[in-house]
Amino acid sequence: MLPGASADTIQQAYDAKASLLRPPLISGAPSKVLAAAARAQAILDAARRALADPADREHDDQTAGERRDGRGLVQAEDVPSEPGWGPADFDFAAGQPGEEALGALMALTDWLAPQAHPPRRIPVPDVRGLFYAVCLEVAGRLDLKVTAVRLTEHPLPVDGLVVDQSPLPPAKVRRASTLTVQLWHPPAGSAGQWRG
Repeated sequence: MLPGASADTIQQAYDAKASLLRPPLISGAPSKVLAAAARAQAILDAARRALADPADREHDDQTAGERRDGRGLVQAEDVPSEPGWGPADFDFAAGQPGEEALGALMALTDWLAPQAHPPRRIPVPDVRGLFYAVCLEVAGRLDLKVTAVRLTEHPLPVDGLVVDQSPLPPAKVRRASTLTVQLWHPPAGSAGQWRG
């Protein structure tokens, strides 16, 4: 949801997803589907509550870095960059003896300084109860590949619900690993019951 979305847009998005979780569409579904649907409804309800209050929404946008008082995503800070030194850190004129040695020492210091690298192994996110589009976004942010297994033979053409996954949390995997998810869609035979 975009930070500037109107209350009507938020309600329409909520209604569209919640309509896929109505009892007539999930009745008789396996227990994993029912558990995922209950979790999805709880997530939707929490999101609607958070987005409905303008003050809470503004605070959440600021905390998440979506808005920073009209100045972009990150506030400017007056701190030196790390690692390394910049020209302003030294008061010497070009051509002075030892300048090349100092430049080499600065380069060596930068090379030896600890570098920020993402961890090699990351915790597997719990995507059960998320709709497939959100699952893809979460996995993409962690550099995970997603393989989907469709559980419904003749599904309605709507966003699927993740009902199971492999590996399961709290496992840790390497970045670019594959996360296999099982997707449930309301069956096409329930189209008469569906008002999306």
